[in-house]
Amino acid sequence: MISLDPHSDVPLVRQIRDALALEIDRGTLAVGARLPSVRELARESGVSTMTATNAYQRLVADGYVEARPASGYYVAAHGDATGQAARRKPFVGRTSVDSLWLIRRVYEDDASLLNAGCGWIPPEWLQSDAVRRALSGLARKQGPALARYGSPHGYLPLRQQIEAQLAARAIQAPPHQIVLTHGATQALALAGRCLLQPGDAVLVDDPGSTNLFETLRQLGARLVGVPRLQDGPDLMALQALAQRHRPKAFFIQTQLHNPTGSSCAPAKAYQLLRLAEQLGFAIVENDVMAGLEPPGATTLASLDQLRRVIYVGGFSKVVSPSLRVGFVTANEEMVDKLIHAKMGDSLTSSEMNERLIHAVLAEGKHRAHVARLAQRLAEAQVAVCAGLAKAGLEVFGQPAGGPFLWARLPSEGVDAVAVAQRAVAAGLLLAPGHLFRPIAERTGWMRFNAAYADDPRVFEFVAREAIDAGTA
Repeated sequence: MISLDPHSDVPLVRQIRDALALEIDRGTLAVGARLPSVRELARESGVSTMTATNAYQRLVADGYVEARPASGYYVAAHGDATGQAARRKPFVGRTSVDSLWLIRRVYEDDASLLNAGCGWIPPEWLQSDAVRRALSGLARKQGPALARYGSPHGYLPLRQQIEAQLAARAIQAPPHQIVLTHGATQALALAGRCLLQPGDAVLVDDPGSTNLFETLRQLGARLVGVPRLQDGPDLMALQALAQRHRPKAFFIQTQLHNPTGSSCAPAKAYQLLRLAEQLGFAIVENDVMAGLEPPGATTLASLDQLRRVIYVGGFSKVVSPSLRVGFVTANEEMVDKLIHAKMGDSLTSSEMNERLIHAVLAEGKHRAHVARLAQRLAEAQVAVCAGLAKAGLEVFGQPAGGPFLWARLPSEGVDAVAVAQRAVAAGLLLAPGHLFRPIAERTGWMRFNAAYADDPRVFEFVAREAIDAGTA
C-alpha cells in the first residue's frame, strides 16, 4: 500500500507516481509485473480513479510503465545492451531552468523531446527548397563572390530589395540607410552599443525576449521592464518608469510579440511616439515577424519615418534561420554610428549569405510563401488556444498570427519552473515565464509555440497539470 500525505505541498498524483517509480527503481516491482488496476490503486490509496489514472499516465510518459490495451499496466523493461532505449528520467534535483538552460536546450537536436515552447518556426514550413536552388545557382557563379569580405553596409542588391519591402510597409529607407547584419540579434546589439553606456537605463518589454535581455546586460545596461498588455505596452506605467529612470531607449517588439503574441494597437503606437519625444528616449523597434501579421498592422517606423525610431528586421522567421541575415535601418546620423559599430564588431557580414537571401527573394515566390506561412500560423494559433483553454489554461489573448502565445495554469501559486521540469520527464520542452522577465521574477505564465504545441501530448500534459493544481 502506498503511504500518502494529504497535507503535503506535493500533489497526490505526484506522490503516487514517485512511490511506484521508487519501487521499480529498487527492483521491488520486477520488469513485466502487472500493476494493480486503476480501481484497485484508487481504493488502496484512498484517491479518486482520476488521480490513479493520471499517476499511471505519468509513469507511462516517463517510461516506467507500459499500458497494454484490455489488459492493464505493466512494469516496462529497463534499457540494456540488447538495444532497448533507456527510459527518460524525470528532470529533478538541483538543475535550474534558467535562461542559459533555455538557450542551450532549445537549440539541441533532441528528437525525443517535443519542443512546444521553442522560438522558431518548423524548418519544413520555411523556404528550404528555395535556399537549395539559391545555393546551387551561387555555386555556379564565376568571380570573387565566394571569397571576399563584402561591403560594411552589406550586399547592395539585397538592400535594394529590402528598400522595396519597407516601402510596401510605408517605411521610406533608401539603401544607404540600410545596414545588413548577422541576423536581427546583431542588429539589436549594434543599436544598443550606439545608444547605451554602462549603467544607462533602458526600457524593455516585460515579458520580452530573453536573448535581448542577455545582450543588453552584456552592454552594462540597467533593464527596466514595461508591463506588456494585450494591445501593447502599459503607457501609464511606461511614463512613470521613464520619468523615474530617465532611460536612453525603449527596445520593443510591436507586432506578434515574443512571448505573448500580442500586437500594438495603432492608437498606442501614436501615444508611445509622443511619450518618446516628450521624455527624450529613442525607440528600437524589433519587427522580425514582418509579413506574418494581419493586414493593416502599424509599425512605429512607418509613423515616425526613422526620426527617432531604429527599425530592425530579418529573414530567420520566414526564409531560414541558418543563413543569419538581418538588417537595421535608421536616420543617416545613426546609420553612420551603426556602421562604425559593425566594423568594430565583425568588419562586415556574410556576403555569401546575403546573396543567398537575395536569390530567394528574386525568385519571385517569396511573397506567396509568406502569405501561406502567415495563414498556417494563424490557423495553428486558433487550434492551440482552443486546446489550451479546453485543458484548463488561461490564455493571455489569442494572437492574430505568428508562432507565440502566452498561457498559464489558473490556480494561484503554480510554479511554471516546476511544471517545465516535469514536462521534460514527459518528453516535452516548455518555456517557463520567468525566462522572459527582465529580473527573472517567478510567474505561472509559460510561452507556447503554436507551430509545435498543436499536439495531443501537450494538451494531455497541461490538462494533468491543471487537475493537479486544482487538487493541490
